[in-house]
Amino acid sequence: MLSVVFKRKSTVAAQKLLHLARHPPKCWPSSLLRVTNCGSDPQLVSWASLARPSTEWPQVSWEKLKKRLQPEPPPRELDLLRYDMKDLWKSPKPALWLGFAGLIPFVAPPLFMGVTESYLPEFAYAQVAYAASIVSFLGGARWGFALPDSSPAKPDWINLSNSVIPSLLAWVTMLMADSIVPAATMVIMALGISLHYDLSLLPTYPSWFKALRAILTMVAFFSLVGTLIAHGIYPEKNLFSE
Repeated sequence: MLSVVFKRKSTVAAQKLLHLARHPPKCWPSSLLRVTNCGSDPQLVSWASLARPSTEWPQVSWEKLKKRLQPEPPPRELDLLRYDMKDLWKSPKPALWLGFAGLIPFVAPPLFMGVTESYLPEFAYAQVAYAASIVSFLGGARWGFALPDSSPAKPDWINLSNSVIPSLLAWVTMLMADSIVPAATMVIMALGISLHYDLSLLPTYPSWFKALRAILTMVAFFSLVGTLIAHGIYPEKNLFSE
């Protein structure tokens, strides 16, 4: 019984399909046959017209397509803690040893003043003079970084002029060395400006050097601030008094 019912249903469906094939509908979709008049005979429509491109399609903007296909820009250089600090230990061993050893003249004066609870102007002057020489060295490093042909920093007016600014600030620092407060303030500003140049404004150094520069500069900054605090709270004591 079930087989008879299925046969009857399949026969009816086949008859309906045959009827639709012999008598097509009077109205075909105009988007397929490009016929706006539903009364026209669809058999008279040339199928070659279907191959013609539609003028109603949206025009593709190749400029926008190129922008979408372009890779995302690299992270900004100010994302230091996120992208560069992980490369600190990739630094060459001489750079690490010399860099951290160079912090001794920064850290020793405020540490000794804190232990003795006295402000030592000779130590403070030595610290500021050393900081000025480091600032001048950083400007020279930028100049040397711009000289090789393969360097991303070209020897143009911007790079070379900005490499001279730290040396000028170091010179002004030494002119103020008679008073420790303005001299230390000036050299702190010089360290910050030099670090800002190297990390954001100009073509930057390798990641390991940026991480090392940031750490060394921060330690030097807090050491100079410690000397200024010792100058304000501790009594002055001259080691080489007459």
